[in-house]
Amino acid sequence: MTVVVTTPTGQVGSRVVGLLLQAGVRPRVLVRDPARLAPGVRDRVEVRRGDLTDADFVAGAMAGATAAFLVDPTPHAVEDPVGTSRRTGAGLARAVRENGVGRVVFLSSGGAELRHGAGHIDGLAAIEEQLDATGADVTHLRCGYFYPNLLLSLEELAAGELSTAGDPDRPQPWVDPRDIGEVAAARLLSDAWRGRVVQGVHGPEDLSWRQVARTLTGALGRGIRLRVVSDDEVRAALGGAGLPPGAIEGIVGMTAGTRGLTPEPPRDVLTTTPTTLAGWAYARLRPRLDVR
Repeated sequence: MTVVVTTPTGQVGSRVVGLLLQAGVRPRVLVRDPARLAPGVRDRVEVRRGDLTDADFVAGAMAGATAAFLVDPTPHAVEDPVGTSRRTGAGLARAVRENGVGRVVFLSSGGAELRHGAGHIDGLAAIEEQLDATGADVTHLRCGYFYPNLLLSLEELAAGELSTAGDPDRPQPWVDPRDIGEVAAARLLSDAWRGRVVQGVHGPEDLSWRQVARTLTGALGRGIRLRVVSDDEVRAALGGAGLPPGAIEGIVGMTAGTRGLTPEPPRDVLTTTPTTLAGWAYARLRPRLDVR
């Protein structure tokens, strides 16, 4: 069994690699910088060094693979995030098709079910369709909002504030990427499923932004007040940080396009994962704030 793992140093990919190793599988990792692999991992994996945007590299690196965990590495900050994701997805799909990879797990997102109108998430929707057309058995992981995105707000959290352009009162799934890695590894190792599968990964409970602020107040030991901002305020802030217009609309569109989203599939026992926001924030976020 040869399992390919893309972005093996990322929040989800690194967990997938660790679990495969624990299961007795030596994964083949596609990585730009092998030095970023965790200590003790590099000698236990098969390393192929290259860029996932290079379709020829990906096709060659996936030769002989029986399963693959695929991630779109496109940064939100590029000028044409959706177009870049589509081009990367075309290379990933080509590699799956040409190499006859039988089982694929793709890291997608809630909102991809809309197909259009959700900013950069539209790029993930396009990759879902590209992978569906390969004939492989494919599981798309439609994930909730990542807890570690809060690390991007360290400065304002230190000042006792959390801002969002999202609906402050509408609950949505929030999830720990490590839990996503566990779902991905389980799917990769199982041969009990076939065809096209959409697997939600929704964390333990849906949370509104107001609930998140209250949870962080308790977990961080400091008062966190919520500040709701407009899409135009987000645009201005991103423009002031030097992002190009296409990137700005890709980021704003992810929030604007999913404000009223009902996740597909809905929350149930299969989509619910264990790690709570309070536990994650106490273990991962609070130490970062305490040293500031």
